[in-house]
Amino acid sequence: MKAFSARFRGARTQSTHSLDEVIYRDAEGGLLEVEHDMEALSQKPAAEWKRLFEARSGSHQWPYASGIWGKKEWVLPGIADEDIVSLNEGWTNLFYAKRLGDQLGLKDLWVKLCGNSHTGSFKDLGMTVLVSQVNRMRRLGVPIQAVACASTGDTSAALSAYCAAAGIPSVVFLPGGKISVAQLIQPISNGSIVLSLDTDFDGCMKIVQEITQDKSLYLANSMNSLRIEGQKTISFELCQQFGWEVPDVIVIPGGNLGNVSALGRGFDMMLELGVIDRKPRIVVAQAANANPLYEAYRRGFDKLVPMQAKKTEASAIQIGNPVSYERAVKILKKYNGEVYQVTEQQLADAAHRADLTGLYCDPHTGVALGALEQMVDAKKIGAGERVVIISTAHGLKFSEFKTKYHEKELADVQSKYANPILSLPADVDKVRDALRRRMG
Repeated sequence: MKAFSARFRGARTQSTHSLDEVIYRDAEGGLLEVEHDMEALSQKPAAEWKRLFEARSGSHQWPYASGIWGKKEWVLPGIADEDIVSLNEGWTNLFYAKRLGDQLGLKDLWVKLCGNSHTGSFKDLGMTVLVSQVNRMRRLGVPIQAVACASTGDTSAALSAYCAAAGIPSVVFLPGGKISVAQLIQPISNGSIVLSLDTDFDGCMKIVQEITQDKSLYLANSMNSLRIEGQKTISFELCQQFGWEVPDVIVIPGGNLGNVSALGRGFDMMLELGVIDRKPRIVVAQAANANPLYEAYRRGFDKLVPMQAKKTEASAIQIGNPVSYERAVKILKKYNGEVYQVTEQQLADAAHRADLTGLYCDPHTGVALGALEQMVDAKKIGAGERVVIISTAHGLKFSEFKTKYHEKELADVQSKYANPILSLPADVDKVRDALRRRMG
């Protein structure tokens, strides 16, 4: 049997490169993609792949407990088990949002809780792959001193945790005053060198790309397609959790757009290997204050026009110049895609409406839910279609957003679903009266 393998391929020049090389773009500036030897993977029939992945589910054998490394052959087939840096990421809960679905008139609504992960976001899925490959490269003698990223919070948390677990130094560039305290303290606690810059994410991204031209600093942002390889396993998990059936519609929030391209790559791979036989519709939701993909979509995807992103509570997607734009457009065209923009009012209300049905949504999930509500109102989704919302982070990382909403202190937001605390004297009659009024 032919051995499984993978390599980098340039999107524009089609040049090929070893995964052990420190390189991110081809000679014409196109991002690299990880290319698998699909002929080799096709030697194993689809039914055998399904049996193998089912057998590994719930395994305690290293490294298969991870949702990513349980599908190692489809991610990094050439890496040795001892080089893998895993914190048992993946296999996140698929929440059946029955009550919310009933309210929206949808019979089959689910939320993939990717934030139920070690550092509280889906970024763990890609970071385990990237840091594992760096671990291998350092063992092979590649002179990488540290791994660096620009971040709006979640990428830096994942990078710092995985590098700390591997004993690899990490450097993070954060936009000063633009991320939550919970996100800021994570890389500090894990020992990263933290630089808070007087700029936005796009400014941080520009600097980190310049800094990592020094090949002793390895770039960890999603323009590095090793990240995409881990994130694409969301598609694998969704289908496996549904008994290898494909959802009808997937709604995902988009900022730098690596997650969108990853989702599509996962479905591409399953289609080519015969594991599934149809495509979902992929919908991207953007905050109206940071919506360059939406604006390009309105113009028929003519080109990306970078913008100065305005402040949004969905801070992780407050990005005006997404590096994975070309990748995302390619996937959206292939998967009958649509793009929606969601205002601050819409995202805040959508998140807290969902909370009242048992979820605990971060603002980015609120963006996806806000887009879903628009689709329902426009009758773009059938009542019986299976719909999945990709929740990218845990709500506990955004406690200020939640608290300010219920205290009616969010700027330019009327808190329709606010649930204020009742502050009362320790008087049983006053307590009874307050409960009577509140409960109707």
